[in-house]
Amino acid sequence: MKYHYSAIDQNGQSATALIDAASEEEATDLLRQQGLFATEVQPVAQGTRRGGQRITKAGGTRLKHLANFSRHLQILVSSGTPLTEALAIVERQMNHPGWAAVLAKVRAKVEGGVSLTQALAEQPDYFDAVSRSLIAAGEACGELPRMLDRLATLTRRQVKLKNTVVGAMVYPILLCGVGVSVMITLFVFVLPRFGDLFKTLDVALPPTTKFLMTIGHFVQSYWWAVLAALIAAGFAIKFWLGTEAGKRQLYAACLRIPKFSGLLKNLATARIARLLGTLVDSYVPLLDSLALVKQAAGSPCYRDLIARAEDAVTKGMPMSTPFVGTTLVNPSVSEAIRNGEQTGKLGTLLTHVADFLDEENEIVLKSLSSLIEPIILIVMGAFVGFVAVSMFLPLFDLVGMAQGAGGHR
Repeated sequence: MKYHYSAIDQNGQSATALIDAASEEEATDLLRQQGLFATEVQPVAQGTRRGGQRITKAGGTRLKHLANFSRHLQILVSSGTPLTEALAIVERQMNHPGWAAVLAKVRAKVEGGVSLTQALAEQPDYFDAVSRSLIAAGEACGELPRMLDRLATLTRRQVKLKNTVVGAMVYPILLCGVGVSVMITLFVFVLPRFGDLFKTLDVALPPTTKFLMTIGHFVQSYWWAVLAALIAAGFAIKFWLGTEAGKRQLYAACLRIPKFSGLLKNLATARIARLLGTLVDSYVPLLDSLALVKQAAGSPCYRDLIARAEDAVTKGMPMSTPFVGTTLVNPSVSEAIRNGEQTGKLGTLLTHVADFLDEENEIVLKSLSSLIEPIILIVMGAFVGFVAVSMFLPLFDLVGMAQGAGGHR
């Protein structure tokens, strides 16, 4: 079995390569016979490789673990704990195997004389450019604990916002799932039974009933085609959203939805303001801060806006110039950016703006969720009522005809 190892030779030089061995112990013994002291030995089969290193994806909880890492490391470093010891303690506290393995690699690099920023740069799946820039600024100015605290605050707020959005959408998504299940049950199981009944009674069907019976018969007969079409459509939409043009078209369409467009703008603006404010307050150069925010903006429209601001700063113009003439940012936000540039308090003002927008967004999300829920219930009720009336109308006509015939007797 192949093992990937990191080791130090007798001259103190580091080395990484592959070695064939039956176990980790045998691999360590073989390295010792070659005059190498192993610092890490990992089976190749445990993960994918990138540049000779094993990588385990961070997954969807990256921000949560990054916040915990930053907070714990900040507390330890602030209390005077040496950085390597602090990293070892945080590593032991991590309950995620991927993060624990990554922190072990980071600690080994720092023990070998590499800076924390350089060690983190080798793990881009876990530490993004923004977090690395904040830590680099902290190491450069000798204020690593303060920068770790800012990184922890930034990531915790991002986690809170994400949880707020997810929490607000859980119930509406659950209602939509129930509605789809009801539709499938009606078309696959209920409508065919009514179809057999109507054939037996030989009764004339209203247009709405004929329409539903046709759909039900098609779904029952060609369910495999419907399923294949839905799967193909899902892959097509996923591919389309993965393209730059697809993202732009979708975001442009969402910005035309009343009420929802304002929420999208405020969410994106709050994210940009918080990232930019934190970076500027952390002594990261303005152009570098704008480049990092552009990477993390998410929306193509706001990436273009940050690119225009970047271009303005490069040409010696105020950064606020592109923000003033756009509908993507509220006038109050653009005015705060302009005042921050003039007073030299850009970072502080942007952080205050982000705090205000986050509070407002949380209120809007809750109200939007409470508004969507009854709309979904009304739509579901209307659909079920339409199906029920369409199915029972022929039976009512049949009963009426039978009563009329009995009266004539």
